[in-house]
This record gives sequence, structure tokens and C-alpha cells, in this order.
Amino acid sequence: MRSIGETARDSGLSVSALRFYDGAGVLVPVLVDPASGYRWYGPEQVGEARLLARLRRAGMPLADIRLVLAGWAGTDTELVRGLLRAHLHRLEQDFADASSELSAIRALLDRRENPMITSVGTAAAPAPARLTLSGPELAAALDAVRFAVGSDPELPVLGGILFDIEGGAVRVVATDRYRLAVARAAATGHTGPRLQLLVPAPLADAMRALLTDDAPVLLTVDGDRVALETRTADRQAAGRCLDHEFPDYRRLVTLPAGRRALVDVPAFREALETGPVRPAEREQDGATGEVSVVKVTGGGAVSVCDEGDDDPAAVGLNRAFLLDALAAGDRDRLILELGAPKAPAAVRRPDDEETFSLLMPVRLDG
Repeated sequence: MRSIGETARDSGLSVSALRFYDGAGVLVPVLVDPASGYRWYGPEQVGEARLLARLRRAGMPLADIRLVLAGWAGTDTELVRGLLRAHLHRLEQDFADASSELSAIRALLDRRENPMITSVGTAAAPAPARLTLSGPELAAALDAVRFAVGSDPELPVLGGILFDIEGGAVRVVATDRYRLAVARAAATGHTGPRLQLLVPAPLADAMRALLTDDAPVLLTVDGDRVALETRTADRQAAGRCLDHEFPDYRRLVTLPAGRRALVDVPAFREALETGPVRPAEREQDGATGEVSVVKVTGGGAVSVCDEGDDDPAAVGLNRAFLLDALAAGDRDRLILELGAPKAPAAVRRPDDEETFSLLMPVRLDG
């Protein structure tokens, strides 16, 4: 274990920067002393901190950095390479120093060996697997994450839904960098090792179209092909998985505890739709020009801030993204959790901790 001072010295990040990235959920220490609050880091995190320092010197947004760190240890480098290409595309000619840092990162990536969990379409194909799922549960899970699927042609790995099969459950995950959604459906029949497959969005939509009744369905994975069929086998949606490795979403959902509020969704939606909005600092931070600033009071109530409200604990969120997350939550009451102003906000179901959405905050002008 390394102290925060040692990690700062070896990585080039300051102690205050390490505290900031911990609070933002970007680089979370392995251990925090419950008595003193002192942070301790694992040896492998020094390299991640150095990578983080390079990416910040290059001006990459935190939303992208979180995915680079999550995908850095994977066997499929396309996500990291795609993020680097997308950022280079945004840079102007006068950002010569940033271009140099990103070139150095690409060189490091070329030399890196990546032992990692086997994923469908990337390494050795797993043995055929068949599992049975509840049609309504899978339908609800797909509905809860579909809004977060990416559409950036530079990042095809984000254009699908991850099916993470382990034990008696299938977790479905989607992200477009600025929002991430996770949901779970119970499954039976699979007793082998953990299996991950990245289903392209059109195929996932075709699967969802089959789920029109309460009957169970059969999911079959054979190499890089996946099929979903009704138990009577009269309807089927099948195709190839994407040949990319999805980022380690489990890292992305490890966040510091925040302030929670139980939200009356219809009332909160109306407050967002009719309330004030503010301009985002930069379009690349995931904003479309309509940002709602929200806060959770000490009494556990949530409110949309007016223009003159400069509460430092308030968080700016893309209003359209927040409305999408509320709709995907599919409940009249949801939990809104806000951490630090630069940490992702969470929208959770009070009756299902396995289904939630994360939204990256948006920097505000001034």
C-alpha cells in the first residue's frame, strides 16, 4: 500500500488533486482509514495516476477519463483508442502539448499486455451457453438502459448493450460516456464462468420486440453469436456480437456516498421542464445548452436552483439526460443521489438497488 503522499510524488499529481479525483469517483483509493480519513493506494494505482495526469494535461474531459481508466486493463484497446481519436479530433492546432501527451499514451498502449476476462468476440470464444430468463424482467432491464446507448461513430464499442452473465443473473449495461445505466434480470441454466457479450443496439431492439408476454425466453450464446427465442421457438432474434470489449462498468459505478432525496417523479419532471436552465461551459462536457442545476437540502428535499442560487453543493446536469433517466426509472418515486459537484449523479429505484443510472455533471459558465 502507498500513502497519498507517496502516490502524489510518484505520479506527478498533487495531494489535493488526488483528493479531488477520489471525490469525483475517478481514482478511488483502495483503503480509507475510518478513523483518520487517510487514503491508501494500491501499487497498480500509481500507473493509473500517471495516466490520469497525462490525460488531464491533454485537456480530456473527466467523462472520457473515467472510461479510459476503466478500459485500460482490458484486452480490447479499441475503446481507449477511440476515445483518444475523438479527443484529438476536438483539439485545435495550438494544443501541441496535448497532442504530444496523447501520442505518448498511444505508444504505451501499444506495448501493454492485457490478460483479462474472456469476452465474446474478443479473445477465445467460450463454450456455448444457454440460459432461461423471465421475459418481463429482461424487457424491463432493456428498457432501463436503452436510453444510455452511445451513437458516436468514433466509439463503436459504446453502440451496444453489454450482457454480463454471472451466477444466476444477467446484468445489462449501456453508456455513451455522459450517462451510464445498469439493470439486472434473474437467469437460470448457466453454471459456467462469467460471460460477457456486447450486443449491438439494433439486435438488442429486436430482442426487446420479442418480449411481449409473460412467458420465459431462452438466451443462447455460441461463440460470437447470440440468439434470443421464445420457449415455443416460434420467434427468434439472432446475430453477431460486437467485436469490442466493453469498459469495466463495475469501476465506473464505485462512487463516494452522496446526499439522497426521495423524488416525486411527476412533480420533479414538471419542475425541470418549466424551471430555469443555464448554459454549459463546453459542449464536450455532455451538454446541449440546457442544463438544470439541482440540489438536495439537508432535509432530504430536491429542488431546481434559480439563476441567482450559487449553492456550492448544487450540481449541473444535462436536463434532457436527467429527464431520460427519470423515464427509464419507471417509478413514480425515485432516489436522486448527488455527490460532489464534479462527481456523477445517480438516479436509483427505491425498490431495486440493481437498477440505476449515472449522469456526469456539467460545468457551468462562470
